[in-house]
Amino acid sequence: MNDFHDALRSLRVWDTELPAFAPEDAPPEPLALFHDWFTAAVAAGQSEPHTLSLATADTEGRPDVRTVMLHDADARGWHFASHATSAKGRQLAARPEAALGFYWPVQGRQVRVRGRVVTGTPEEAYEDLHARTTGALAAALVGRQSEVLDSPETLAEASGAAWRRAETDPSAAVPTWTLYVVEPSEVEFFQGDAARRHLRLRYHRTPDGWTRELLWP
Repeated sequence: MNDFHDALRSLRVWDTELPAFAPEDAPPEPLALFHDWFTAAVAAGQSEPHTLSLATADTEGRPDVRTVMLHDADARGWHFASHATSAKGRQLAARPEAALGFYWPVQGRQVRVRGRVVTGTPEEAYEDLHARTTGALAAALVGRQSEVLDSPETLAEASGAAWRRAETDPSAAVPTWTLYVVEPSEVEFFQGDAARRHLRLRYHRTPDGWTRELLWP
């Protein structure tokens, strides 16, 4: 326990020079700013900037969260994919709302997205999966995501068979693979500050477009 507390208390946040952010110069819609911040994170050497935390809720309203990969961000919304039969797929079918969280510590930045979730077409899901690697297809072919696994040996056997199929049949379909799009109702941009004067800019969708407001840190 002492080792844990010593390690925890030894950590520092944003031990780097942070970029400036002028909220008054932000674009009128959040997508352009997200694209700018994302490409800046890539240029700054942020590890895996395309990973995000995805929060959903089950039928009893209990929250759930996991890390997934961003597949796109366009005028429709923020895209990710999974099996419709997975835990998150079942939760989204029952409660089609989600929150996303991006954290890019190399620049002290966070982006939070909330909104309704819709599914893409089967054709879009097929194209999404087959634009990725052989390993991604093999993992999708294994399926059974979130089900109870009896042993690592069972997984190894199923994975081996899936890899062989992915390599010999790269156009194989995975019917449960689903493309999800978060249609944003709120998007918040957080810029950290070494003096703890963090800047938070929130976009809120209205019937007439987007409004912007600053939040206390």
